[in-house]
Amino acid sequence: MAERLVIGIAGGTGSGKTTLTKKIVERFGDDVVIVNHDNYYKSLDHLTYEQRCLVNYDSPDAFDNELFISQLRQLKAGQSVVCPVYDFTVHNRSEQTMVIEPKDVIVVEGILILENPELCELMDLRIFVDTDADVRVLRRIKRDIRDRGRTLESVTQQYLTTVKPMHEKYVDPSRKNAHIIIPEGGKNEPAVHLVLLRVAEHLYGND
Repeated sequence: MAERLVIGIAGGTGSGKTTLTKKIVERFGDDVVIVNHDNYYKSLDHLTYEQRCLVNYDSPDAFDNELFISQLRQLKAGQSVVCPVYDFTVHNRSEQTMVIEPKDVIVVEGILILENPELCELMDLRIFVDTDADVRVLRRIKRDIRDRGRTLESVTQQYLTTVKPMHEKYVDPSRKNAHIIIPEGGKNEPAVHLVLLRVAEHLYGND
């Protein structure tokens, strides 16, 4: 096996990044490991819950990219890492951690992973998932209320004050660093097929 293949999947909140990631995992299973940028939000133990609610989580400064890049390099080199685990319900890292084992294909997922030049250099295939803003915000509202214990008011406030402005400032411009732009993410079957072919080529060669 050649060097590990690192695939970066970026795009706005609710764009379909996770759906595309799941398609890769469904096809290649144990040959793939997922590294989620969200788990590398900085620890905010020094802030109260009320203060953490006001933090801008859509800015590059919200992430511990130094740790993220270091651990991605370790995975590429065949070393396991101990990854932090983020708890969205309390806006902070949890006390738990998880061990990530290196696999032949490493999928990195996050809204801002293509914004960081040093991080981009570690990716062999950079994908930006492009989905209409109305669709994305509706998906985010459903997800945050269902999975993260948020209220409609809090989701709306966060979207208007930080998510939308930061998307326009950082996320959307980062598409220029992508090798491939996929409209509608995992629902774009022809594009998904091409990505799966690239992974299969890496794993199995041209046979």
